[in-house]
Amino acid sequence: MCLKVNDLKREEKNLHSRRKILDAALREFAAQGYGLSSINTICSEGDISKGVLYHYFKDKDEIYLACVNECFDMLTAHLQEHTARNNNKGVQAYFDARLLFFKKQPLYQRLFCDALISPPPHLKEEICKSKEAFDALNVSVLTNFLRGKKLRDSITMEQAIETFRLFQDFVNARYQMQPGSAFDIAAHEEVCSRSLNILLYGVMERGAKSHGQ
Repeated sequence: MCLKVNDLKREEKNLHSRRKILDAALREFAAQGYGLSSINTICSEGDISKGVLYHYFKDKDEIYLACVNECFDMLTAHLQEHTARNNNKGVQAYFDARLLFFKKQPLYQRLFCDALISPPPHLKEEICKSKEAFDALNVSVLTNFLRGKKLRDSITMEQAIETFRLFQDFVNARYQMQPGSAFDIAAHEEVCSRSLNILLYGVMERGAKSHGQ
């Protein structure tokens, strides 16, 4: 029994120490992004010894990926809960829920930006794995929205979804030249939503005729 109690205390201490490191790292990555962040600042600002930090993480890359994983895990869980509660409220409600998450969890905004817009090249493959569930949820939401809708005869659902993903890549590319600190999450989400709206409904009023007709 004593051994089990000691094991529980040790596990609790490990969780607390790891959480302390991640919280300090989140603040650093939110302020500086990956490129300008440093282990030294994480340790000094978080009151963490380097020995303790390196006991749990081998380097900055591993800490960064842990933070990115946490960001996408929490965002995806938030959106899954929203989708379960509001399944018939449309795509705009989904984007509103994404924005609400970042209002509640502002430290994740920079990580989300970096992962989507300008991931560190040597970590790109690992970051893609981190956001697989998030990407799959985006596809699922759009698929559910399109299911039962009448598409043009020449367009399949798969083609519509692939086109939206291309739109998304184009939107993200627009922000690649902006420094992460200048990234406006609300503007990004609004552009994503508007792009999807145009993809789904076009740019002309329904029933409108051009002047040439």
